[in-house]
Amino acid sequence: MNLKKYFIRALHRLQKGPGYTYKELLVWYCDNTNTHGPKRIIKEGPKKKLIWFFLTLLFASLVFWQWGILINTYLSYNVTSSLSIGFKTMKFPAVTVCNANPFKYSEVKHLLKELDRLIEVALERILQPTPGNSSENASPPLDLELWHQIPLVLIDEHDKDNPVIVDIFESNQTALGNQTAGGNQTAADNQTAADNQTAADNQTACSHQGSDNCTYRNFTSAAQAVTEWYILQSTSILSKVPLQERIRMGYQAEDMILACLYGAEPCNYKNFTQIYHPDHGNCYIFNWGMDEEALNSSNPGAEFGLKLILDISQQDYIPYLSSAAGARLMLHQQKSFPFLKDQGIYAMAGTETSIGVLVDELERMGYPYSDCTMNGSDVPVKNLYSQYNTSYSIQACLRSCFQNHMIEICGCGHYMFPLPERVNYCNNEDYPGWAYCYSSLRSSIRHRQICIDSCKETCNDTQYKMTISMADWPSEASEDWIFHILSYERDMSTNVTLDRNGIIKLNIYFQEYNYRTISESAATTIVWLLSSLGGQFGFWMGGSVLCLIEFGEIIIDALWITVINVISWCKGLKQKRVQARYPDAPPTVSELVEAHTNLGFQHEDTDALPRDEVLPPEPGTPPPNYDSLRVQPLDVLGPDSDAE
Repeated sequence: MNLKKYFIRALHRLQKGPGYTYKELLVWYCDNTNTHGPKRIIKEGPKKKLIWFFLTLLFASLVFWQWGILINTYLSYNVTSSLSIGFKTMKFPAVTVCNANPFKYSEVKHLLKELDRLIEVALERILQPTPGNSSENASPPLDLELWHQIPLVLIDEHDKDNPVIVDIFESNQTALGNQTAGGNQTAADNQTAADNQTAADNQTACSHQGSDNCTYRNFTSAAQAVTEWYILQSTSILSKVPLQERIRMGYQAEDMILACLYGAEPCNYKNFTQIYHPDHGNCYIFNWGMDEEALNSSNPGAEFGLKLILDISQQDYIPYLSSAAGARLMLHQQKSFPFLKDQGIYAMAGTETSIGVLVDELERMGYPYSDCTMNGSDVPVKNLYSQYNTSYSIQACLRSCFQNHMIEICGCGHYMFPLPERVNYCNNEDYPGWAYCYSSLRSSIRHRQICIDSCKETCNDTQYKMTISMADWPSEASEDWIFHILSYERDMSTNVTLDRNGIIKLNIYFQEYNYRTISESAATTIVWLLSSLGGQFGFWMGGSVLCLIEFGEIIIDALWITVINVISWCKGLKQKRVQARYPDAPPTVSELVEAHTNLGFQHEDTDALPRDEVLPPEPGTPPPNYDSLRVQPLDVLGPDSDAE
């Protein structure tokens, strides 16, 4: 019951309102606020009142302007980077070593036989463009199907004003801009030769043979053109070979890793994890941390690192696929996939390469300070490298994004990237226009930007800074006995089967145990924002938090008065609409009595009676003539109606 009375009183209080008009409320606020300035407006004379009103308005504007700048600075979520140096026992990095040549030429020669013959004849034609001077006339006829799918043409630029296209396997020549012998149209703006050159090579890929829908790649050197063309064609051939067969055709761990020593402990090829890398064939990872705990380095220095002796068998390289000889290696975190093409380094044959390592740990702040990810779960790109059970990286995301786009647009996947389920690699037989689709997609800025926008950096990362030094190894004085021992240990042969062109020695170690941590912290915090807002308010207006509460109070009261006035206006409007429907005032009581008078009643004629028989007047009470029962609207009652 008490609760009901309380709510009734509260409702009456709400209906009554603050009890002020707008003017009274503003005067009350200026007279009672703790903020400097408003009091002087109502207490000073007319001139000073105007001055203080202007100053108060000016400084209030400055406060709100500064507040806007501070809030915008806070919402920009800037960060500051701090560098700290620590000292601790660190995990030795994962070390991936590969051969620069992905396959043994003796194992894949039968697959690349026609391609090699084709490129040999093409090189002869490039070096001797006059028909009949080459030696392919005595050889079996060439299968030009591969050539017509992705042809190479030579652009003769002896005459700069009228360059001529020379089809290597056709005798006719056409001016630049005309139809070539292969049916592919070459545009005039594809000319890219330098001023000091007389010829340029052009690689053409079309959506299908004989189509005008083609894409072109220009090279200023035939060496570049031949290498890129051979890689593209060999990709189509090798993509049809099963994975296990490709692994068998690569370099095996027992043949490639001749010696291994980690600190004072011996190791061998069994301590390495084998993975297949499309660019480099079989690769071997030491201390990957997949099956066992990662190894710690007991001390810095070359004596406590990893020492390897590798045999790259340079004599079995594919001549047109790998123009560089050596080992490709990379240092990376445990359980991360090695992207050697982007982050790897070469170790040259016949040398001892020493690699001193320094560690940088990066710690980025997450959302909203940066768009980084902890494990890639919030990235909208399906990670195709998750089949290796490796951690997320932006390189894996970018390549997965490209492969997904290629599968969606071209209908097949590129040989250099992993495949999702129920998708095949591209090749010339099943997908004749894949090279054109791949070239167009690779040069598409729009698709590239989509992948860049979709992928995110990792919030925590470890980078290995390397200091590399090299020396000839073995020396001329010691190469005889070293090659004898290594040949015997590998082949159990007393003959020397190794030479300087195939041997590489690696030393990988921590230079020191000092590691650097580069961490991000918020440049602006909520504490900074509140203190800055209060400082500006106190400096310009002499206010505090209580002054803001007072200002909030007057706003609430003003809104309260506004709501009550609006309700009253709506009620008045409703009553006016009712009066418009019934414009006449309601009848009075006397009018109601007169309306019920019996008009059929007739008084007796007093003149007809004798004088002595005149009747006395009829007793009774006349009807009232006052309007006390008149009903009037409330808004027409005068201010003194209650008193009456």
